[in-house]
Order: sequence, then structure tokens, then C-alpha cells
Amino acid sequence: MSLTWWTIAYVVDLVFWLWVVRWGGAEILEGTFSSGFLISIFAPRWSAEGIKLFGYGTIIISTILFVLGIFFADFRQLL
Repeated sequence: MSLTWWTIAYVVDLVFWLWVVRWGGAEILEGTFSSGFLISIFAPRWSAEGIKLFGYGTIIISTILFVLGIFFADFRQLL
């Protein structure tokens, strides 16, 4: 995967998770069937705070993986 596509994929992923944790997405998805598709199969049972916690964790992990992919081009091929 080229660095351009790697960056685009990261930005799209980041915007989705920011919507979930900062812009009211967790409250919209709380207890809905669609949260099982967008977040996790266990997400319909979680409260909005649980969905936000999962979102913050995902942002941290994806940022670490993004930085690794910037400096190690072979890493991008694994994902």
C-alpha cells in the first residue's frame, strides 16, 4: 500500500472514531443493532461510555500502527 493510501485510510478511520467519541456518535449508536456492525458484535450491550472507551482505545492503537507504517514500508504490506 502506498503512503498516500495509508494516510487516507488512517484519516477516514480517525474521522469515524472522532465522530463516535467526540461528536455524539456513541449516544446515537448506544444499544442499536447497527453498533454491532460498526463497532463490535458486543457493542449493542455497551453504554455510551463503554463505546467511547472502546473508541479511544482504537484511536490510540490505530495511531501507533499508522506511525509504524510511515517509517516501515514493509509493515504496510502486512495490513
